[in-house]
Amino acid sequence: MTFSRFFHVVEEGGGGGEERERLLSSERQEPFVVEIMTATEANNRKGSVGRDDVGVEIPDTAHQISSDSWFQVAFVLTTGINSAYVLGYSGTVMVPLGWIGGVVGLIIATAISLYANSLVAKLHEFGGRRHIRYRDLAGFIYGRKAYHLTWGLQYVNLFMINCGFIILAGSALKAVYVLFRDDHVIKLPHCIAIAGLICAVFAIGIPHLSALGTWLAVSTILSLIYIVVAIVLSVRDGVKAPPRDYEIQGSSLNKIFTITGAAANLVFAFNTGMLPEIQATVRQPVVKNMMKALYFQFTAGVLPMYAVTFIGYWAYGSSTSTYLLNSVNGPLWVKALASVSAILQSVISLHIFASPTYEYMDTKFGVKGNPLALKNLTFRIMARGGYIAVSTLVSALLPFLGDFMSLTGAVSTFPLTFILANHMYYKAMNNKLNPMQKLWHWLNVVFFSLMSVAAAIAAVRLIAVDSKNFHVFADL
Repeated sequence: MTFSRFFHVVEEGGGGGEERERLLSSERQEPFVVEIMTATEANNRKGSVGRDDVGVEIPDTAHQISSDSWFQVAFVLTTGINSAYVLGYSGTVMVPLGWIGGVVGLIIATAISLYANSLVAKLHEFGGRRHIRYRDLAGFIYGRKAYHLTWGLQYVNLFMINCGFIILAGSALKAVYVLFRDDHVIKLPHCIAIAGLICAVFAIGIPHLSALGTWLAVSTILSLIYIVVAIVLSVRDGVKAPPRDYEIQGSSLNKIFTITGAAANLVFAFNTGMLPEIQATVRQPVVKNMMKALYFQFTAGVLPMYAVTFIGYWAYGSSTSTYLLNSVNGPLWVKALASVSAILQSVISLHIFASPTYEYMDTKFGVKGNPLALKNLTFRIMARGGYIAVSTLVSALLPFLGDFMSLTGAVSTFPLTFILANHMYYKAMNNKLNPMQKLWHWLNVVFFSLMSVAAAIAAVRLIAVDSKNFHVFADL
């Protein structure tokens, strides 16, 4: 740490006397080192030098930072929100909530997600240090225990999201297969295994998040294909179909659990749980550019998701499948094209959500330099291949997509995106908040804590029910 960092914190009021004492303490403990920078490190340092970055310390990482425009980052966020998961929201959000609950819930979830993400984005350079990882930010504000707890929550969150992507890709692959063959020789676990293999090959070939580049444009095209196909075929079916049933199904007790679980799906739809890692790739000024990306994500970026979700539910009502393309009728080649697009887009999306894990492994074991060097390539094959293999095994073992979404939203998305974001902002900006603002953040913490507990209970119950109805490695 440099003296400029300390004076930056003092001038900005970042944490008060206690914070300054902690920074001075760490100053005395840090030895003087001579750095030998690799090409990636030099690029990171070069990309971050400028008026906006004076006095801001940048942590070491094996991946590139400060290299992407806000527009590219906006497309990373939009890729996540319009991933193949959108083909499931008609069945996993609208069916349990109905028209009023679903529409109002999605709009409210959009607004509160933008708000919560903006809180985290504004803390990216808090205390004179760029917090390029969620756990770094939590650790800086709370201490070492919070660092490990946040990393654990985030790892679980991203692992379950990635399992969901593999289940999605496997389901889409099976949907293609049954379009042309009805012999049931290839089952869902086989399709999930094939999808996992494709994801592993892609993960090995793309070294870091900024390297996606052109693949983000490809992802956008793929998203448009399956969204447009789903919308057009749903409209065609809906116009011809008799009146649909939009009633929420089940007993009063079941409705309570399904509605609570759907609330977790709502927040799952809009949040990555890895905003600091994505913000690390954006150029200076990082807060201003990240806010531009977030505004794009939560305005233009959500429109395709809204359209396919609402139209799918309108067309099929309470009988809507959790994979919308299983409900639509149309030419085989069109449905096959949409499902293949969903497979490939899931592969790209998984790489985005797995990137914090990859960055941790690459930085931990010093994987730097040419990505195609034999040593680096071998490491990615072993580390990333192993991670994808475990994810694929869990996906094939419990291929209940809706349950994965509910549980992920309950145990990790709620705590990371809403509880932690509000309390971190309250803690960091405590001296600058008036009493009403402090009360507002505490109300958010309490409310979303209760929602997290309730949604977790509902999700566990759903998994228990589905486990009775379907065996492991089920062919759904």
